[in-house]
Amino acid sequence: MTKSLRQQALDYHALPTPGKIGTLLTTAADTAYDLSLAYSPGVAEPVKEIALDPEAAYQYTAKGNLVAVISNGSAILGLGNLGSLASKPVMEGKSLLFKRFAGIDSVDIEVDSQDPETFINTVVHIADTFGGINLEDIKAPECFQIERELITRCKIPVFHDDQHGTAIVTAAGLMNAVEIAGKRLTEVRIVCLGAGSAASAGMDLLKTLGVPSEHICMLDRQGVIYQGRNHLSAEKARFAIKTQLRTLDEALQDADVFIGLSGPDMLTPKMLNSMAKNPVVLACSNPDPEIQPALAAATRSDVILATGRSDFPNQVNNVLGFPYIFRGALDVRASTINQAMILAAVHAIANLAKQPVTQEVLRAYNLESLAFGPDYILPKATDARLLEVVSRAVSEAAIASGVAHRSHTQGLNLRTAKSLSSNTAI
Repeated sequence: MTKSLRQQALDYHALPTPGKIGTLLTTAADTAYDLSLAYSPGVAEPVKEIALDPEAAYQYTAKGNLVAVISNGSAILGLGNLGSLASKPVMEGKSLLFKRFAGIDSVDIEVDSQDPETFINTVVHIADTFGGINLEDIKAPECFQIERELITRCKIPVFHDDQHGTAIVTAAGLMNAVEIAGKRLTEVRIVCLGAGSAASAGMDLLKTLGVPSEHICMLDRQGVIYQGRNHLSAEKARFAIKTQLRTLDEALQDADVFIGLSGPDMLTPKMLNSMAKNPVVLACSNPDPEIQPALAAATRSDVILATGRSDFPNQVNNVLGFPYIFRGALDVRASTINQAMILAAVHAIANLAKQPVTQEVLRAYNLESLAFGPDYILPKATDARLLEVVSRAVSEAAIASGVAHRSHTQGLNLRTAKSLSSNTAI
């Protein structure tokens, strides 16, 4: 009898060794002399160098290629607030992806506190150990405060992937989908169902890319976020627009774009039919999208659809972004991941989808051909070119915007990164 997906997933995490990450020695440790260099007395020499110059830590320790994936488990995937320990499989998975796709060493840290100040102070006190910090699965609105404070108080890049990673990949896909639909990003009308961290960051990024604020209609569980609505949080109030629209049905009338960051089956065929010509639908709820692709295609032949799932075309997948964004930031020792670097990642991802697809990608997905169009608006996750294209764009943006401490040629060579990412030992 074939094992259920649940049992296969449990076996994957339990066998042959519990968990998904470990450690790998990077230098000799075979002889007594090796050990005398690795620990006492030899280790005292780099200790003294770092005490004199903290930047020496990048030369004598693993700091420069080490990212911490940190959560408190308050918003795990779509499962909700299940606590810090329950988030550990997800954080280990993120560490696995850092290594697999960008050759970045990564450790997971689960902070057992949902008090923002306690969480912030904990991370600040350990931040110097790492070259970067990836925040994950922290609920809104606390996640906004936490990220802002950590960016201010830490000397290394801090990046909340649920906000910016999703925003970057969504924006790249939307730019391409709108172009294929024969429209302009500055002119389309967008309906965003969901008002959490990913939605807020995504709509902010689209505004930066030229979408007028009044063209974005955001909805939460109570409906349209409009000017004058009572009891709006400060974060939601930023997206309040002057409108008579109140429901999703009303908002979608003649809308060009639907972005779903909500839950399954929220977009009905009737709603889809009410949208403008060549509608773009990014139904990102996982594992079940806001509308099933087969139903969307049966409803409208002109729809351009993306989901968060790998078994459908056009997957909006954060792995297209965060490994390479951190790779680019680490390579030039960027002090932060700023807007210029984020925009560089958006354009690099979007442009790669317009390039001829490699045979390696076609084989990985068992396809004979694939080209830029309605069923291919984003690169595939296995496209090895992402490492060089996105990382280099981010590095160059860091240098140009003045937040890099090294030139790109001094960073970790991309060929080395490829070699590291091919080694599954972490």
